Parts: sequence; structure tokens; C-alpha cells
Amino acid sequence: MAPVTARQTETHPPVVYTVGHSSHPIEELLNLLSQRGITAVADVRSHPYSRRYPQFRREALADSLRRRGLDYLFLGRELGARSPDPSCYVDDQVQYDLLAKTEAFQRGLDRIGQEARSRRLALLCAEQEPLECHRTVLVARHLVVRGMEVRHILADGALEPHEATLDRLIRQLGLPQGDLFRSRQEIEAEAYARQGRKIAYRRATA
Repeated sequence: MAPVTARQTETHPPVVYTVGHSSHPIEELLNLLSQRGITAVADVRSHPYSRRYPQFRREALADSLRRRGLDYLFLGRELGARSPDPSCYVDDQVQYDLLAKTEAFQRGLDRIGQEARSRRLALLCAEQEPLECHRTVLVARHLVVRGMEVRHILADGALEPHEATLDRLIRQLGLPQGDLFRSRQEIEAEAYARQGRKIAYRRATA
């Protein structure tokens, strides 16, 4: 593989990677990151703690990353899926379109943009499949709107450009890739909305 340089040039859009820790052993996750030359990880989990997988608790993960020479950033408050803002909920379910408009979320996107211009950054969440995670359906969507390039690191180490991930979602939902009556942008918006309703966090009710 060609040598990787961490610094993004200003003549190209910043590239942001994403990865899900799933049930990987910590060494497997670290190897996935190493294969792609990642130098910093932005944790976008709202609650970065797990009883089943203690290796991915916030403190343990940060320590493992730093011992490999990777920086750890916690952005779960800004970019997490379980917003504490009551205005982001309808019928006890987070609405991604409302969450995306909050000042905290926009600050989180700003931070990602800043970091991705100076180092090779990966967003980390829990789900293995990108389409089952808000890092794709919410965060990556708005990074792309800002002109950034997003690439998803899959469980086998392969890279999937966000455009290909979105195409896969459209096929999965049975939507057309093209339509005489709707623009591609409108089809993508429907795909995001439908998948958001499927995966968005829902508060437990009494």
C-alpha cells in the first residue's frame, strides 16, 4: 500500500472515515484503523460504555488508541444519536432532521471539519453495518453536504465510499435509482428519512 500522509491538502476536500467497533477484539479494531492510516478517532457514541465489551469503554478505548499513537476525541455530546435536547423528539423518538439543526450538532460538524484537515480521522460508533448507524444516516450525510468525502471502513477492512453506501440503502429500500418525477436528491432524502425512522433512538416510556 502506498505511504499514507495524515495532512489533507487544501486543494482536495477533507476525507473522513467511519468505523463500527461491533464485537471486535480491540486488536482487530486497531488493525482496521492502522490499515487505513488513521491517526485520530472521534467517538460519536452518546454513551461510550459497554458491559459486554469493556474494551470499548471510553477510558479503555482511549488508552488503547493512545498506546498505538492515535489520538482520541469524544464528540458524543455534539454528534451522538441520543440527544438530551427534548426539542429533537417527536413521540419519544429522535428526529434526525431536528437534531441536525441544533447548535451542538453543527459545532460537532465544525470540529470534524477542522480535525480532518490536519489528520486522518475516523468516526467511531458501535454498529458494524454503516446503514444501521447514525454515523452514516445522520453525521456522514451532513459532512457530505459540507463538501467532505466520507469513506466507511467495513468489518472485513474494505472501504465503501458514502455514495456507494447510499446506493445500497436505496436498493435495500426498493427505491428507484432514478425517477422521471423526482430528482436524485429527493430520492436520497426519502431514503435517509425512512432509514432514520427505522434506526433512530426511541426513549423508553412508562
